Amino acid sequence: MTGLSTLLIFVGLFLAGGAVSFWKQQLPKGVVALLGLASAMALLGGILRLEF
Repeated sequence: MTGLSTLLIFVGLFLAGGAVSFWKQQLPKGVVALLGLASAMALLGGILRLEF
């Protein structure tokens, strides 16, 4: 596991937590969708960069 993949996974989880928090606060759905999309992209990027 490289440092960059760890960082991307951490950022993805952080953004996912923010999206869930914003959803519970009933903020605009566009903001929640944008955070969810950014979270998914960061997690996917981190997972794809993992070295097996």
